Amino acid sequence: MVSNVGVGAGKRVAAGVAAGVATSLGAVIETTVAGMGYDLVDVELAGRGLVRVFIDREQTPIRVEDCERVSHQLTHVLTVENLPYERLEVSSPGLDRPLKRPVDFERFAGESVHLRLRQPLSGRRNFEGVLTRGDAEGRWALDFVDIDGKTVKRLSFTLDEIERARLVPKVKF
Repeated sequence: MVSNVGVGAGKRVAAGVAAGVATSLGAVIETTVAGMGYDLVDVELAGRGLVRVFIDREQTPIRVEDCERVSHQLTHVLTVENLPYERLEVSSPGLDRPLKRPVDFERFAGESVHLRLRQPLSGRRNFEGVLTRGDAEGRWALDFVDIDGKTVKRLSFTLDEIERARLVPKVKF
């Protein structure tokens, strides 16, 4: 089970929602979503009691029916658990899916990723390249590929050094 999905971390937390309630809300959502066979990507607590839940799964893309199913189940579970919320939104994370957990980085190794470092490196914080699997010391790499498909440079990093990371959308027309 995922333990580091950041409910409210860096998000606007609804007025009057205590930290303990936010933690409980996140734990209940995470358990419910995982029990239904989906991956919890993120939970956002926004103003006026809005709870946004982003789900994904490895085998097939998320469909509207999946969001509807999870929304229906969460509505019942949150009511039974007596956890406060006004509105619930469930959706896929989109084409530019965020990478938050080590399993996300494992799953999307070999894909194009945009990442922002917490501290500048040579005056830059934003980088885009191909994600390369981590090593035994927990370091990952981003390969910068030239037009011929050859690796030109490599940026090595740990997950603690990342402020945020997202997939680079691949759109085919």
